[in-house]
Amino acid sequence: MRDLTDAELAELIDKDIFHKISDAADKLGLECYVVGGYVRDLFLERPSNDIDVVVVGSGISVANELKQRIGKRAHISVFHNFGTAQVKFGGMEIEFVGARKESYSHDSRKPIVEDGTLEDDQNRRDFTINAMAVCLNKGRFGELVDPFGGVDDLWDGIIRTPLDPDITFSDDPLRMMRCVRFATQLNFFIEDETFEALERNADRINIVSGERIADELNKIMATRTPSKGFIDLYRCGLLRIILPELVAMDVVETRNGRAHKNNFYHTLEVLDNISKATDNLWLRWAALFHDIGKPKSKRWDALAGWTFHSHNIIGAKMIPSIFKRLKFPMDAKMKYVRKLVDLHMRPIIIADEEVTDSAVRRLMNDAGDDIDDLMTLCEADITSKNAARKQRFLDNFKTVREKLDDLKERDYKRLLQPCIDGDEIMALFNLKPGREVGELKKAMKEAVLDNRVPNEREPLMALLKEKAAEMGLV
Repeated sequence: MRDLTDAELAELIDKDIFHKISDAADKLGLECYVVGGYVRDLFLERPSNDIDVVVVGSGISVANELKQRIGKRAHISVFHNFGTAQVKFGGMEIEFVGARKESYSHDSRKPIVEDGTLEDDQNRRDFTINAMAVCLNKGRFGELVDPFGGVDDLWDGIIRTPLDPDITFSDDPLRMMRCVRFATQLNFFIEDETFEALERNADRINIVSGERIADELNKIMATRTPSKGFIDLYRCGLLRIILPELVAMDVVETRNGRAHKNNFYHTLEVLDNISKATDNLWLRWAALFHDIGKPKSKRWDALAGWTFHSHNIIGAKMIPSIFKRLKFPMDAKMKYVRKLVDLHMRPIIIADEEVTDSAVRRLMNDAGDDIDDLMTLCEADITSKNAARKQRFLDNFKTVREKLDDLKERDYKRLLQPCIDGDEIMALFNLKPGREVGELKKAMKEAVLDNRVPNEREPLMALLKEKAAEMGLV
């Protein structure tokens, strides 16, 4: 963060593209300003190629004039219905819009739009830090217009709405998600009055499309410390609407003096742990959902205490419906998350016991190409406050990884595919596709995985004949 005078702002935007926009606007006799995130990021010293320009008048006319000045190197897209235009040039995307004022009906976040002044346009902005404007006209080039103290809020690390936050959030409830997202991305605090408005208006999120909510969730998930965003979503009441399965994890029960850990805050710790190790968005989602089945699986056992048996299986079954509700992709990404949730206990069980070749071989076979991501998830899942226990797990995980590397070097992925396939089994025992073929293939694969027989034709054939005799097939 740096403090900038108008002269310094003029120097920062002393670029050919801004001068071309300035000349275009001056020729048409229109006021023209660069606004929003680009101005914010000048103060935060964050480079950006996404430029929003507000014109007091027709934004489309300035965009067309700019296109003529640049020539064939620029591509322009005009959206007459919205009164906007986009110019792409030299890796930059410049959005032009006419200054406007907005009004809303209660059951829609689509505004009724009218032409307005710069003041009207700044009034409709979501947060003070996004409501700053820098003039591009030659006579005032670089002049900052900051009516709501956005620069002060940047210095103080505060997210605050320009006008009444209840109106801001009720008019367009997606701004509530953006509020939490900006606070998470910038590591800012949400100002008290603004946060209280989030709580009061949380139910308004129901009129926002799932796709828009999902987009904001993914941006929160992609931050350095995503737990901050999920805690804010939880505190203000949005999370109970968007992801009630997570909220259900914030329960700690005690019976006979024995309590289980808080699975909600444990999950957020795992999420932050994995975010230090990977930018893989869907691996981060797997971390958030890895214990999602615990509330449904929780049982009390007089001897063992609190148990969560099969929570991985229950959680994996929950993933498709959660993805569908959140409008997440129902493709390989969903299957990837579901698989990691299902398998996340396997490496932990292996690491808690003697690390055998057979167990690691099975794990590698079931995880396939996602084995490294699974190990990363499981290492992030070690949140024990017992230093000795935590170190033991880490040491054992190191052993598991070493065995995995050894198996990869010996190309076990190829070797684990039995050299006798289903077609040959059917021909050998005169069978049609069905349960018997599946059982014979399973017996063969299990024997190879357990290293009871080598993956060679002669010993496997003997095994098949023995199993077929047990099943009464010969």
